Amino acid sequence: MCLAVPARVESIEGNTALVTAFGCHEKVDIRFVPCVEMGDFVLVHVGFALEKVKPKEAALLLEAWDILFSKGE
Repeated sequence: MCLAVPARVESIEGNTALVTAFGCHEKVDIRFVPCVEMGDFVLVHVGFALEKVKPKEAALLLEAWDILFSKGE
C-alpha cells in the first residue's frame, strides 16, 4: 500500500520543487508531473510528486490526515 501526502508547491528549480505539508518543507522530484506550477497541490510519496490535485481535493485529504493523526491524542 502506498500513502501519499498532499503538499503545496512553493518554488520550482529544474526538476525539483520545494513543497510544504503540515508545516514542513521538503524538496521533491517533479518529473512525473511536468506541468506543475507554483501554488499547485501535488501528492508526494518518498520524495516524488506523483500527481497534481485540485485545491478542494487537497483540503479533504489534509483533513483526513488530521483526523488520523489526532486519534491517538
